[in-house]
Amino acid sequence: MICENLSVNSCGHLTFAGLDCVELAAKYGTPLYVMDENRIRHNCRVYMNAMKKYFGENSACLYASKACSFKRLYEIIKEEGFGTDVVSSGEVYTALKADFDLGNAFFHSNNKTDEDIAFAIDSGIGYFVCDNIEEVYSISAIAGEKGVKQKVLLRLTPGIDPHTYEAVNTGKVDSKFGSAIETGQAFEITKTTLGLPNIDLRGFHCHIGSQIFDSEIYIRGSEIMLEFIAHVRQNLGYTAEILDLGGGYGVRYIEANPYIDIDSNIKGLADFIKRTVAQLAIPMPRICLEPGRSIVADAGLTLYTAGTVKRIPGYKNYVSIDGGMADNPRYALYGSYYTVMSALRPEAQCDMHCTLAGRCCESGDLIQENIFLPSDIKRGEIIAVLTTGAYNYSMSSNYNRLGKPAVVMIADGKDYVAVKRETLDDIIRNDV
Repeated sequence: MICENLSVNSCGHLTFAGLDCVELAAKYGTPLYVMDENRIRHNCRVYMNAMKKYFGENSACLYASKACSFKRLYEIIKEEGFGTDVVSSGEVYTALKADFDLGNAFFHSNNKTDEDIAFAIDSGIGYFVCDNIEEVYSISAIAGEKGVKQKVLLRLTPGIDPHTYEAVNTGKVDSKFGSAIETGQAFEITKTTLGLPNIDLRGFHCHIGSQIFDSEIYIRGSEIMLEFIAHVRQNLGYTAEILDLGGGYGVRYIEANPYIDIDSNIKGLADFIKRTVAQLAIPMPRICLEPGRSIVADAGLTLYTAGTVKRIPGYKNYVSIDGGMADNPRYALYGSYYTVMSALRPEAQCDMHCTLAGRCCESGDLIQENIFLPSDIKRGEIIAVLTTGAYNYSMSSNYNRLGKPAVVMIADGKDYVAVKRETLDDIIRNDV
């Protein structure tokens, strides 16, 4: 099994966090998101312990809540001592409703509206991570109107291509995010920001990309950022207090993906940063990381019920399910891969080469191609798609007027509903 929280019970059924997936599907219906609270907490503690051990008590872990955002999840990460990064007023509001301390929140996004900025300031946001100079001017103006001196970081692009999916590559010079160091724009936005009256510049942020398995990418990024910090200190007399290196560590979606030892990776990164800071003769900044996917991805799976099994001799086989791109658009968006199995008989011989297809009226509504399932799979069989805790619920939609699935959480062997299944009335609630 690709995840430690998966097993097979005496009935031969797939279990997740100790509970029978077939029984969960019968109890709650499908499609169904299932999340392992204990695994989320474990992943948080791995990061938190490593950050404190290698970067000191002043370091910080911020949960990248775009990976998965609902009230109960904010409560869990708050209890684990995490801060959070948010990217919209909706995420700010959800965190507020979970009684999350927004003083520990960093507000990202390449295009915050004036309404977003005003709402976040009124809500007590800790930091804005500013993407461009227009945004800095807006924050300064709105903060001035409210009598606030607002803390900000500047998002910079270090010019690194991590060779991940193009859709999740954010560190290159021509990215839509941030100000490029290479072009001189990062220095200019820093100089301008330091001169604004209602802005308290606390440091810099970068995010290179996502699903990264190679620590060298982080080391290269941190080197460029630290050299920039030294350059700014020498030329502008400003010393950055915070260096936020973003997130992006990969997770195992399939057997071919390597296992990442987070502790040893953070140790290696800390060793390099400490050496580089000493060589550059600059004060050690407060280091922040923003894990999202690697906190929740392997803490989730999705259960579906098989419907039509279509065999086209000499061409292709399709197994259709009662969900699809409305609850998981990642394959349709950028060809992301998953492990798929029968939850009813995960150890059965898988001898049919097929495509797992969704129910939406869209030819691109596929969950996974080139997989193998039992050739005698039938309508009504429960199918599990593994490692779906990140970017599934958070990217779900009502396409084809489908209701969003429930989110069921498992903690210490007990299951409970964290997000209710949408009803037909929920779908038309805002229609007039």
